[in-house]
Amino acid sequence: MNTQANRNGICQDGGGATPRFEARNITVLYGGVVAISDFSFAIADQSIVGLVGPNGAGKSTLFNALSGWRSPDSGSVFLEGREITRLRPESRARLGLARTFQAPELFSKLTVRQHLLLSYRVKYARRRLWTDVLLGRALRASDSLETEQVERTLARLNLVAFAEEQADALPIGITRVVEIARAVISAPRVLLLDEPSAGLDTVETAALTDALCQLAKESDMSIVLVEHDVPMVLRISDFVYVLDFGKCIASGHPDEIVNDPVVQSAYLGTAT
Repeated sequence: MNTQANRNGICQDGGGATPRFEARNITVLYGGVVAISDFSFAIADQSIVGLVGPNGAGKSTLFNALSGWRSPDSGSVFLEGREITRLRPESRARLGLARTFQAPELFSKLTVRQHLLLSYRVKYARRRLWTDVLLGRALRASDSLETEQVERTLARLNLVAFAEEQADALPIGITRVVEIARAVISAPRVLLLDEPSAGLDTVETAALTDALCQLAKESDMSIVLVEHDVPMVLRISDFVYVLDFGKCIASGHPDEIVNDPVVQSAYLGTAT
């Protein structure tokens, strides 16, 4: 991963290539309240960027603006050099932008495996999906490529043991991992993760961290991560942005963020 920072704190590819994903001067207003103020960032290929900040800092609002769930009041969003600021979420998804949410939305009676099959067919075999629905067929793998992709995704995210479990029987932390797997199997170019480790124990968080690093490297996927688990963010990220009251108060590599007195005072604790 070759991410570097320019003088404005914007994460860019060291060779000056077009960023995989970029936000320029994003501002979001709610009435007279500025939820996000003039925020810019960019992420290179196969990189991981972390967004941290206290509750109410604007992280989820920023994700909504990036993914199309809320249009920014000013500023622009680009995916691989193409402006997508006014595109709807489903249009961004078709171009390769996927996201998860703080509250996972799964089908309670579908198994983990069926969730992955459904997501795969939405992306790669929509005609077969609708045929299955109309004819009342069960969701089951019907060719070797589909089977291979499902099994690979289950293994990558340590979900093999849960493959045949229905969603309503899963621990809350595992439902978050299933939502990530559902996004990953569609092979997005950029994956926005909103609090992916919430509900996971220490061992599960470590396994997820390793899986995300592997995905970024091996699947040519760039990841933007909003997370309250600061040690996880510092371990996994190539570059970190710190938000407070909708403003970026610091940006840099993880070791720079840890030692930044402004960050220590506002978020990590009182500077020493």
